Amino acid sequence: MASDRFLRCFSLLILLSGPALVTASSSIGINYGQIANNLPSPDDVVPLVKSVGATRLKLYDADPRVLKAFAGTGIEFTVGLGNEYLARMRDPAQALAWLKSNIQPYLPSTKITCITVGNEVLTLNDTSLTADVLPAMQGLQGALAKLGLDDQVTVTTPHSLAVLETSYPPSAGAFRRDLAAPLTEILKFQAKAGSPFLINAYPFFAYKGNPRQVPLDFVLFESNPGEVDPSTGLHYDNMLFAQIDAVHSALASLGFRNLTLHISETGWPSRGDADEVGATPENARKYNGNLMKIMAQKKGTPMRPNGDLNVYVFALFNENMKTGPTSERNYGLFKPDGTPAYALALNGSSDAGGNGTIPTKSGSPPLAAETPASTSTGSSTGYLAISSGVCGDLISGKMPFCSNSLRLVPCYN
Repeated sequence: MASDRFLRCFSLLILLSGPALVTASSSIGINYGQIANNLPSPDDVVPLVKSVGATRLKLYDADPRVLKAFAGTGIEFTVGLGNEYLARMRDPAQALAWLKSNIQPYLPSTKITCITVGNEVLTLNDTSLTADVLPAMQGLQGALAKLGLDDQVTVTTPHSLAVLETSYPPSAGAFRRDLAAPLTEILKFQAKAGSPFLINAYPFFAYKGNPRQVPLDFVLFESNPGEVDPSTGLHYDNMLFAQIDAVHSALASLGFRNLTLHISETGWPSRGDADEVGATPENARKYNGNLMKIMAQKKGTPMRPNGDLNVYVFALFNENMKTGPTSERNYGLFKPDGTPAYALALNGSSDAGGNGTIPTKSGSPPLAAETPASTSTGSSTGYLAISSGVCGDLISGKMPFCSNSLRLVPCYN
């Protein structure tokens, strides 16, 4: 009966919302976290996902309830394996056992196409995890091949944007020198396996860190003068595209220009603490709504204008049991009752930038078939370290100079 009431309310919501919802042409991806005690059942989540035109979901675990609920829907899944299980995945037998319990039973009814191994491992300063991530990826890849699934399921790992040492201008993007060696080996593996390189990117943190210097319109995809990369002449009118192209440059600098790049997390909170400047429903509406508009237009970044824009919005729901600042519990497109956290006025007055010439904690699935809800922290660890009077690149937080995200300026402490 509770499920029936939820669906009746949802049907009314669809009728009332009209153009506020995204069409299926956007092919948007969404992160589906479950650190909450009040979320609807996975069966009730299916129509919500379809309502925003999402064709891809990213989990932080391999929750069997979710994978069963979405069987036959055609929704493409990325499932997660938490940092705490990396050491076990080095063992081919345990990797094979995990796949047999958590992936194989749901194929092909549920379209599982990717497994994320750990989350932001290289920027955690944990040498044991860093040493484990590639062998874990190799263990799972070998097990997939043994099961004959390596042609349909790939293996990757998400990174924080803090893997960059240089991000301005985008054409100068480069990885941290101390991470170049492990990254190169991971990239060699991914190039051979054909898996995407994943980055979590949050322009929100740049604005929160220095709202007086970072133009709000620049981070929200609204109309603004933008900035020209002095090396390439390419014009950028939003920070996310500048971040994406900085990663493209970094990949090219290591010889992996053709590796597919996905933004595995990006989003904007609708609420925050007093010091979380910009965390409002209106800004969240603009950021996510404008991003979805751009994706629906099938436009790439200035550096890759004809490339696919592969982005996973964080997140599907507000999650009331997440720790940390208020924003952590308010990244959702939806409230737990299935109503929108804010109206995505996709046909409204917001001007989505990103025209053709202008410019995303770890899950904890067990090794058994029954997988609990994700324990991902998601969204806000290690992307930027910006505060008033502190030198740093507002995109990566790693350069020894101050920046207003558009031009370099002298650093005064």
